[in-house]
Amino acid sequence: MTDNPQHTEPNPPIVAAVDGSDVSYQAAGWAATEAVLHGCRLHLVNSAACPPGWGPGAMLTGTDLSWLHTDAERVLTEARRVVREIAPESQEITTEVVDAPIIPDLLERSRSARMLVVGSRGLGAFGRGLLGSVSSAVARHAHCPVAVVHGRSANDPASATKPVLVGIDGSEVSAAAVGVAFEEAARRKVGLTAVHAWSDVSAGLDVAMMGWDDIRESEDAVFAESLAGWSERYPEVPVHRILVRDRPVRALVDEAETAQLLVVGSHGRGGFTGMLLGSTSNALLHSVHCPTLVVRKA
Repeated sequence: MTDNPQHTEPNPPIVAAVDGSDVSYQAAGWAATEAVLHGCRLHLVNSAACPPGWGPGAMLTGTDLSWLHTDAERVLTEARRVVREIAPESQEITTEVVDAPIIPDLLERSRSARMLVVGSRGLGAFGRGLLGSVSSAVARHAHCPVAVVHGRSANDPASATKPVLVGIDGSEVSAAAVGVAFEEAARRKVGLTAVHAWSDVSAGLDVAMMGWDDIRESEDAVFAESLAGWSERYPEVPVHRILVRDRPVRALVDEAETAQLLVVGSHGRGGFTGMLLGSTSNALLHSVHCPTLVVRKA
């Protein structure tokens, strides 16, 4: 039977959306591990609303609605089984079938959730590597951090030993991402790789520019200021700093190959007030293979 808990507990839950796709089950498993790390409840959600592919104005009979609800329950039962295999540690897991479309439901839940976790693409996506409509919408509009899981190496033991990766650009949103990244690394008992890429020009090009050394010194100061205090707060987390003259997306994609989690701000210093998702974070969601956590300013 579907549980329908109130989201008012002092320790907010992690909410994971599942739709029956393999990547959504991978996302649920990753969310379960995250819930264990944070000592909080995991809430699995599936929607029994009319699928978009049925077309506008589709008329559903009572039998159709009953089937959709039964199938949504089946998906949640399978997700719970997957979760228990990946994260057998004792924790509270609740499930819920909602009748509303999943995107507005998740956005409303994001007001009180610790984190939303979604697969990079669902049953409605086509073409490998595309970002699904659900993951794209919640990454842009959610009020809490959003983790997008791509499936590859999301839950295997080898990935659990890899560092957490964070992108830094000196913005307020980036500062929030740094704090989350240190916390995630500490909970996982792994190191942190911090990357500050400070040029829109590829590092492979020999560009003559007056004052290039001064720019590098300035960016190094931004980098140091962004990390100041965090190592003292998390002395158990070893930090590997990478300052590179390269495009941020390129630099982070390269480093993400050896990371278990990428943490980025929703938009950087090149964004503008009210921007929901910056070009760098959006590009990374389409490009990296490890789970990506999009953080907004606290």
